[in-house]
Amino acid sequence: MSLIRVVSYNIHKGRSASGRLASLNELRLGLYGLRPDLVFLQEVQGRNEHKTLLDAQHESLAAALRLDVAYGRNAIRDTTDHGNALLSRFPILDHENVDISDHRMEQRGLLHARIEVDGRAVHCFVVHLGLFAGSRSRQILALTERIGRMVPDGEPILIAGDFNDWGDRLAPLFVQQLGLYEVFSHAPRSHGGELPRLRDSVKRLSNALRGLPNSGVSATQRTNQLGMDGSSRSPLPPPRTFPAVFPWFRLDRIYQRGFAVRSARVLRGREWARLSDHSPLLAELELP
Repeated sequence: MSLIRVVSYNIHKGRSASGRLASLNELRLGLYGLRPDLVFLQEVQGRNEHKTLLDAQHESLAAALRLDVAYGRNAIRDTTDHGNALLSRFPILDHENVDISDHRMEQRGLLHARIEVDGRAVHCFVVHLGLFAGSRSRQILALTERIGRMVPDGEPILIAGDFNDWGDRLAPLFVQQLGLYEVFSHAPRSHGGELPRLRDSVKRLSNALRGLPNSGVSATQRTNQLGMDGSSRSPLPPPRTFPAVFPWFRLDRIYQRGFAVRSARVLRGREWARLSDHSPLLAELELP
């Protein structure tokens, strides 16, 4: 069995949440401390002819973490470009960047890479979907079509990135059509996930002070873990990741097929909030 540490992170082109300060040096240190095996990055600047510090960010981060790298260029300007990247501790067998742009105002790509883990092929997809619901629906159709055409039945899949899915409408489609599950819906609550809601904590404290029994494990805890027989219970929604200084929107996701989820968490706190406008996700997955 292989335990794989997976990070998904929209790095905001190596700039702070406000966009005024470069954060790439701190990003290197933060990611290095996580000891990741796979890093799914969005808004990576592959070229910046004005600031050398912000140029070739995928190469800079891969060198610091000593990982292989694949880059998919999506948005091209006169002196800059940016897109998605996959950093991998495992060999990258091949990769292709697919243009899934839905209109001229948004350049979007789908980076599909095959890696080899203990002799098995694992398909990794780095995504950054559009801001409009119609665009996202068409881009998801392009993703599902590619998986149906390029991924043999039973081969493990990881899809991670910034889905811009404000209303959490994509999960049923992934489950029904592809057998993919969002990692927080299958993560043991004691190893990650969102904190209990404030009103739940207050209620439990009130019961304790009044001598009333609490039900052992809160509803929030119960719904985010597998049953003893491996069957899943009603899943929690994906975690809040944007904006990083006060996360409210559930934009960032990691979907998987063929793995056991050992832990999943959002990395929060002042230091992470200074690096980007999104909070990163960290999951530990086991490939049987």
